[in-house]
Amino acid sequence: MQYDLDKGAHSVYSLHYHLILTTKYRRGVLTEERIAFIGEVINGFADNYGVEVTNFDGGDDHLHILFRAKPTTNLVKFINTLKGATARRVRNEYEDELKSELWGDSFWTDSYCLVSTGQVSLDVLMEYVENQRE
Repeated sequence: MQYDLDKGAHSVYSLHYHLILTTKYRRGVLTEERIAFIGEVINGFADNYGVEVTNFDGGDDHLHILFRAKPTTNLVKFINTLKGATARRVRNEYEDELKSELWGDSFWTDSYCLVSTGQVSLDVLMEYVENQRE
């Protein structure tokens, strides 16, 4: 099994995540232009958290972000910063267009889905571990 591993001073790791965000009230306010704008905002500060965004897309009411992180990355802080920064910037940039769809300061729902992913499927990994004694 071949992995694409990252290296730290005293560690070797491969940490990949899938983050899903939904807009408040599941409003369909994410156009291609706004999704691209959000991507630029995220790429502007992701390095500060040791995060590399590897893929990014979504629908009109949700966003999928695939990223790599370091073991020292504070994921909760990164996600909260991501949600806050993107919400502020999108609301400032598209304020007039969003007033009828969203009200108050909210852009994203309070919740999010974060799934750790690997470079192989869980089934392949379980088979690999089970066959270690053979």
